[in-house]
Amino acid sequence: MTKINISSMDVESLLSLREQIDAKLGQHRQNLHKQIARLGFDDAPRVGEGRRGSSLKGRKVAAKYRSKKDPKLTWAGRGATPLWMRDEMKARKLKKEAFLIK
Repeated sequence: MTKINISSMDVESLLSLREQIDAKLGQHRQNLHKQIARLGFDDAPRVGEGRRGSSLKGRKVAAKYRSKKDPKLTWAGRGATPLWMRDEMKARKLKKEAFLIK
């Protein structure tokens, strides 16, 4: 194996080297997938394929805050502060704690 000094290489040479590395890694990946299939784990998820989101994503959270003017308006305390809350805080000079549901 020869050592390569990449700091002295021009852009075209670096791109060529990158393509060679990608090809070699692709071959290695295919070999690993074949080995995994031979072991009986063909249904196993592949690295880099699909992403698994947070298990909490999309779940409803109980409301923590309620509007003083309209009790139907609630907020769980996640994300940006709702406009109704900002408006009421400015109009009445209240703090967020004043809207807490007890």
